[in-house]
Amino acid sequence: MKDLLKTNCFDIQETMIIVGSCLKSMQPNAYKQLEQISSNIYDVCLEKEHLNMVVTKIIGMIARGKIKNLIFATVDKSPHCVQLHYIIKELENAINISNIKIRNYVAVNDGLIEIPLEVISLSKNLSKLKEKLS
Repeated sequence: MKDLLKTNCFDIQETMIIVGSCLKSMQPNAYKQLEQISSNIYDVCLEKEHLNMVVTKIIGMIARGKIKNLIFATVDKSPHCVQLHYIIKELENAINISNIKIRNYVAVNDGLIEIPLEVISLSKNLSKLKEKLS
């Protein structure tokens, strides 16, 4: 696993997996499932790093044109890690990412659960989420 913010923007592969730094120790079998997809795994801790720094770094990596698959994976229920999933909208606002397949997972009970973009969007919009639950 590589530290996202310490990695050279040119040192990337077609598939890029970005995980919350605690995922490997908290959910080791879920992490192994990610390794089956790609060994190109980067970690970042959003308790330590500001989201804007992470977004800027990923934009620089995507701008190199190599990335075709981008995966975000975090432990579930973390108020810090959940921000990783919000990066997609920030990327869309900054650059064209329509040619990149993006997936989101949370690790629960040592397995991965794919999270649709609609769920991520709703989690940022508490008033709409309240309407759906009412």
